[in-house]
Amino acid sequence: MELASLLRLNRVIRVIGFDDAPFIRNAGGSVSIAGVVCAGTRFEGMVWGQVEQDGWDATDVILELLLGRKFLPQLHVALFDGIAFGGFNVIDLPKLSEQLQLPCVAVMRRMPNLAAVEQAIRRLPQPEQRLERLQRAGTIHAYPPFFFQVCGACPKVTFSVLERLTDCGKVPEALRLAHLIGAAVIKGESGSTA
Repeated sequence: MELASLLRLNRVIRVIGFDDAPFIRNAGGSVSIAGVVCAGTRFEGMVWGQVEQDGWDATDVILELLLGRKFLPQLHVALFDGIAFGGFNVIDLPKLSEQLQLPCVAVMRRMPNLAAVEQAIRRLPQPEQRLERLQRAGTIHAYPPFFFQVCGACPKVTFSVLERLTDCGKVPEALRLAHLIGAAVIKGESGSTA
């Protein structure tokens, strides 16, 4: 069922929210990612994977965690904490939306400084391909307190969905939980910022 219909009928929206766990920058190696499944704001399950720091495998890892697995048929939308994991392992948002057949949303806490992002990317291998992936994700929409890029849904509906999936504060619950769990697994306890 489409997001607009779920909103109109006041149905529960099932979501998965992905965030990367804490990692040491420029150390190389892999970075853990947590994907938390929620029915509305209620925790229902999770997946766990590894992506290469500043690598190219984030999109494929997310697809491996979902395609042909038990959670995908239940989901209405996929959220990502930003457009990249493990530094600048940039997600291919249109590809994810197409292959998962779900609206995919990269959610940001604030409007990013695009000049600073580009400057950082230019210090990495294959900067043009990384920048192209950022651009393919589309316009960054500002619907305070949310800033996001979306493939597979219109911005206005996406904003309403993000509001519905947020219990308190500015972060949808699935992303908040993914952040807390990732920190707890890596550091032994969850942090104060989620």
